[in-house]
Amino acid sequence: MALKDEYNFDDLENEAENMVVEELERQLALEENAGVCRTEECVLDMAAYALNHVPPLYRATLLGRVYRPALDEEHYGEVRDAVAEAIRVVRENPPSDLK
Repeated sequence: MALKDEYNFDDLENEAENMVVEELERQLALEENAGVCRTEECVLDMAAYALNHVPPLYRATLLGRVYRPALDEEHYGEVRDAVAEAIRVVRENPPSDLK
């Protein structure tokens, strides 16, 4: 029997993904990023780029949720920088239909 048939993997979550999405929203709201592409393709490209540049932070239990604030503090700088770089890359390389 497959593991997914025996165990519930719904609570397995990558906190780095949550942090990247929150930081991407924060940075896209900045005046300096007013002209950045916000199509679904662009936003997902930015999120994927940033996620590929930060370590994953998986948790599976309530205890993992309790430690989230500590993870935020420890990894915020890395996430902030990865998101800023992702925005820069997409700004400089917009999808061909936006050029």
